[in-house]
Amino acid sequence: MAGRVQDKIALVTGGASGVGRATVHQLAREGARVVITDINEEAGRALAAGIGSEALFLRHDAAVEADWKRVAAEVEARFGGLDILVNNAGILLKGSIEEASLDDWQRLMRVNADSVFLGCREAVALMKARGAGAIVNMSSIAGLAGKDDYAAYCGSKGAIAALSRAVAAHCRRRKYRIRCNTVHPDGVLTPMSAAAYPPGIDPARFTIDVDPMFRACLPEDVAAAVVFLASDEARAINGMELRVDSGQFVMSV
Repeated sequence: MAGRVQDKIALVTGGASGVGRATVHQLAREGARVVITDINEEAGRALAAGIGSEALFLRHDAAVEADWKRVAAEVEARFGGLDILVNNAGILLKGSIEEASLDDWQRLMRVNADSVFLGCREAVALMKARGAGAIVNMSSIAGLAGKDDYAAYCGSKGAIAALSRAVAAHCRRRKYRIRCNTVHPDGVLTPMSAAAYPPGIDPARFTIDVDPMFRACLPEDVAAAVVFLASDEARAINGMELRVDSGQFVMSV
C-alpha cells in the first residue's frame, strides 16, 4: 500500500532532533525520500543511517544563504527536484521587551526567520520547475499570541507566519501549484523546550496524557500535522495557520 507522500522528495531542516526528527521518521514511513539537514552532524548522520537508503543527511546552517544554495543544488543533482520542504530549524531564547538584547533579537530573526525566507525562496525555484510542491513552515503559538517573557522569539515566529501567507499568495497568483502553510505548536516536549522548564521539573508531568488541561504534547503530534499538510490530502489548504497546542490558544482568550 502506497504511503501518503509516496516517492516524494522531502527536505527537513533541523531534522536531527525534536519535532524535526519525528517529522523525518513519519515522512519516511509514509514513503518519502527524506533529506535531513542540521548543524548537528553526528545526530543527523545517525538518524539517516537508521532510516536507511531512503534518507540522506547534509550538514546545513539554515541561516546561511550559501548553505542553502549548496543544499538546493545537491538536492536537484541527486533527486531532480524537491516536492516537500519543512522549514523546522529554530532556536528559543527567553527575554521580555525590557530584558532581551538586540543581539538576542537579531540572532532569533536570523535563525528562525531568515532561514525560512531562504528556504522558501530556494524551494519555490525547485518546485516550480517540478510543477508542484508543499512548503510547511514551523512557527509557534507564540507567533499568534503574545508571550511576555519571550518577546523576540514571538517576533521571529510571527514573521514566519506573515511570510508564509505572502509565499502562499505569490504562488497562487502565479498558478505554481505550490502550497505554503504554517504549523503553530505549543508546549512540545523537545530538548529545546525542556531546557526552558525550571530545574527539577519533569516536563512529562504536564502532558495532555496526564491531564487534558495541561499543554504539553509530543513531537509526533506536531509531525503528524506537518505530514498532513505536506500530503496531497491537504491539496486545497494553502496559507493556513494550523495550531497544535492542546487548546492552549483558545483557553487564553
